[in-house]
Amino acid sequence: MTANRPAFRAVADQIREGIEAGAFTPGAKLPSDTALAEQYGTSRATVGNAFRALLSEGYLIRKGRSYLVSPLIRKILRDANVRYSKPNREAAPDGAPSRGAFASEVKALGMRAGSDVTVDRVVPPAHIAEILNVSAEEASVLSRARRMTADDIPVQLATSYVPGEIAFDSALENVDTGAGGMISRLAEMGYAQAEVTEEINVRTPTEAEIEELQLAEDARVYELLHIARTAEGRAVEVAVHVMPTHQWTLRYGWNIESTK
Repeated sequence: MTANRPAFRAVADQIREGIEAGAFTPGAKLPSDTALAEQYGTSRATVGNAFRALLSEGYLIRKGRSYLVSPLIRKILRDANVRYSKPNREAAPDGAPSRGAFASEVKALGMRAGSDVTVDRVVPPAHIAEILNVSAEEASVLSRARRMTADDIPVQLATSYVPGEIAFDSALENVDTGAGGMISRLAEMGYAQAEVTEEINVRTPTEAEIEELQLAEDARVYELLHIARTAEGRAVEVAVHVMPTHQWTLRYGWNIESTK
């Protein structure tokens, strides 16, 4: 113990500082626990615990029996102030065509966005059905489930639900929905999103999420419930996003009306 902190925390601090200072570069293999124990004047067990703490924080990834510096040290910025605007959805920071806001966010880090998409007509969860005003007893919605990556690192699970009345037999059933993604296609179909509500909670990941997102057992995730409505107030999309907290920064802003 050092200053009422476990010794492994002090070792984790030093390794983290080395990563942030560039002494350990993204993707690089860390020295062995034996070498670091000698360097820091501690035990292999203490270094092992420091490795596990940094794995949970997202600074390290595991490859076989080795620990490597994560290629994703900088967090992805999910800026709700701009991410739903048409220019941001349809063009990346370099001006090239984009397949939606997520692709633009990842490209801003100089990384390649990827998405494994599963499209299906499904029976919605009861709370989703209630929001969309559809049946919870039959396949009344189109589900677009995505496992999203940055340079092949899993960073998000997201499932969007759209009423079948709108989505069935439309471009939304294509795996690739084109420039601007699903939001742009909905707008072209006459269902432009005008109002968005998001609810965010932090929780432990499920066993399936740990596997799909390659998380440590003690990691935490944001669960973000996204509800999009038209100018007339109709809910046309409900999405559930699951994002590791150590990989994402969430930014929101709003104007405060003057009371004068």
